[in-house]
Amino acid sequence: MGSLFRSAEMTLCQLFLQSEAAYACVSELGELGLVQFRDLNPDVNVFQRKFVNEVRRCDEMERKLRYLEKEIKKDEIPMLDTGENPEAPQPREMIDLEATFEKLENELREVNQNAEALKRNFLELTELKQILRKTQVFFDEGDQVYKSVFIIFFQGDQLKTRVKKICEGFRATLYPCPEAPADRREMAMGVMTRIEDLNTVLGQTQDHRHRVLVAAAKNIKNWFVKVRKIKAIYHTLNLFNLDVTQKCLIAECWVPVLDLENIQLALRRGTERSGSSVPPILNRMDTPEDPPTYNHTNKFTTAFQALYDSYGIASYREMNPTPYTIITFPFLFAIMFGDFGHGTLMALFGVWMVMNEKPLAAKKSDNEIWNIFFGGRYIIMLMGFFSMYTGLIYNDVFAKSLNIFGSSWKVTNVTKDYVLNMQTEHMLDPASTDYVGYPYPFGLDPVWQLSKNKIIFLNSFKMKLSIIIGITHMLFGVAISYFKNMHFNNRLNIICEFIPQVIFLSFLFFYMVILMFIKWFKYFASNDRTYIHLGTRCAPSILITFINMVLNKETPFEDICITSDMYPGQMVIQKILLFCAFVCIPWMLLAKPLMIQRARKAASLHLVNHNQLHSATENGDAEQSIHNNTSQTPVAQGQDEMDEEPMSEIYIHQGIHTIEYVLGSISHTASYLRLWALSLAHAQLSEVLWGMVLNKGLTVEGWAGGVALYIIFAVWGALTISILVLMEGLSAFLHTLRLHWVEFCSKFYSGAGYAFQPFSFEVILDAAGQIKEE
Repeated sequence: MGSLFRSAEMTLCQLFLQSEAAYACVSELGELGLVQFRDLNPDVNVFQRKFVNEVRRCDEMERKLRYLEKEIKKDEIPMLDTGENPEAPQPREMIDLEATFEKLENELREVNQNAEALKRNFLELTELKQILRKTQVFFDEGDQVYKSVFIIFFQGDQLKTRVKKICEGFRATLYPCPEAPADRREMAMGVMTRIEDLNTVLGQTQDHRHRVLVAAAKNIKNWFVKVRKIKAIYHTLNLFNLDVTQKCLIAECWVPVLDLENIQLALRRGTERSGSSVPPILNRMDTPEDPPTYNHTNKFTTAFQALYDSYGIASYREMNPTPYTIITFPFLFAIMFGDFGHGTLMALFGVWMVMNEKPLAAKKSDNEIWNIFFGGRYIIMLMGFFSMYTGLIYNDVFAKSLNIFGSSWKVTNVTKDYVLNMQTEHMLDPASTDYVGYPYPFGLDPVWQLSKNKIIFLNSFKMKLSIIIGITHMLFGVAISYFKNMHFNNRLNIICEFIPQVIFLSFLFFYMVILMFIKWFKYFASNDRTYIHLGTRCAPSILITFINMVLNKETPFEDICITSDMYPGQMVIQKILLFCAFVCIPWMLLAKPLMIQRARKAASLHLVNHNQLHSATENGDAEQSIHNNTSQTPVAQGQDEMDEEPMSEIYIHQGIHTIEYVLGSISHTASYLRLWALSLAHAQLSEVLWGMVLNKGLTVEGWAGGVALYIIFAVWGALTISILVLMEGLSAFLHTLRLHWVEFCSKFYSGAGYAFQPFSFEVILDAAGQIKEE
């Protein structure tokens, strides 16, 4: 379970393989896909490595297979894909594969050459047949021909040569033509006979070529897999080192600690397949190098993990935000895309892709947009479901509302024309007698759809909701940084960064959230004068209260209010909170550099004492342990990486980090207002499409109304899917991605690692398939 919330624990291993068993062992590791090999010959030229000849043989076999594939596609012969994943052939089987491919290529080339020669001969005979036919027609004509007489003087065959040159210049073909009609007829009959014979031979040649290609098409997919696996194995073996006896191959590789047993089993299987009696040796090594980052994923979490990998690969053993993003990402998206109807369309599309993922994946489309949608099918499905939920909260279904529980308002003077014509003349006032006194059980009351002050009410509701969710989301990111520092035993960051960050964000911005809840629970609308004497009608502005708190000013209230405080001792508590928040700024700015500087001075003093004690011990002046004073010099936790960094740079970096966090707390809080803005924009655009498009069809009466509604509904549906679902959905997706990358990840995510890239046949074959499609 630990690898779900942070990257898997990795270790560097040294692998010793007997030369006879190396091929089979690497083949088993390629099927397993859990080992990343390091190149132990970085300075050796590619053409000077041990298995370069085997790699060239694989390249030649792959070239022959591509030639066969090209010929198969030319004849539009379907290539059989059984979905099998054959194992890598043994080295001795390479000779059989090479012989098979050589035979097929030579046979196919010979058939193609013969077919080309026959086609050329057939073309020549066809041309000769046409010449004889035209010549016979020319001589058979009895019309009078008027000719001009002229004399040409030449010696020998000069004219004949010149005529031939003219014909060659115009790329004309010369054929003999007998003078006598009988000879021409006899020659034409001979040409027809030869053409018939050529047609027969050509048909037999094409049949033979087709049989060869059909037989090759049945196995070409498996052949490609086998050759690519062989080639990948020899490429990997070229990364190994040979020992002095030339009988053992040495490799270094990164492997997940939890999968060491599976790797050992794979090596044992490879040894048994090769018939070797010497077992492989896998030793763990100590190294100061940072291991690669490997997060276990499945088909559900892969798309969410890709969101953060595109932002930056997490550092080794850093907290992985993917499990939390599975919930927060579609939820923040749904706040901006809250519509039950639009969410249903998106959810149905996602469910369709999930239910048919196997046949859709087997098609392997080269459409990039479709591949993006299909890769994020689980994200789309969850975004649709969450949008359906927030749509019910907003009570918004294609710009209309659902009246499930009945309204909590008694609105008078509402006529049929009032509803159909979307007249918004009624003002809802909670202090009036229209409100019955209890809220709608779930979500918004449907009566707000007919209210004139709907936008004013939704503005306040969604803006406060965005601030509450945004600050909670940021505090959650800061909380994750605590667990990150605890895992790395980095107490210095906890004391000098985490604690002041939590205090600063909580005492200022989370306090504003608390004021919102106080206002909701304490103040309400009423015309009863007894409530006025209690001060309940004097609901203060949260924004003004927060600004005056930062400016250390009292909030002005109306004269009718008895008290100006939302709760007892408000001004005193706000001053204390403001003072504590401002103290956190120099705390974040100076505490960490000063503690590092102090630790370095103590370490240097300890080194001097150590040298003095060592000299005294050598001279016989003292006999005491050097380790007596080691516990007296505390070294700041988590600062090993800063030992070589100058103090001036540490002060500068800490200053930048402090300014970024303080100003970012303000800008990031404001950035979450995009939840409010896009939600209102989506709802208003949906309402515009309803009022200006679909509502036009509902107002037409008679039989013409049915025809008009049919056409207008098609237009409305196309605009809804293209604009509200696709374009607005893409906009909300990008804004949600920004909130996670910037506002959330900046609190704890460094993203300074590099990805674990194991030797895996599956990855290699997928990459080869994508390159071939492109």
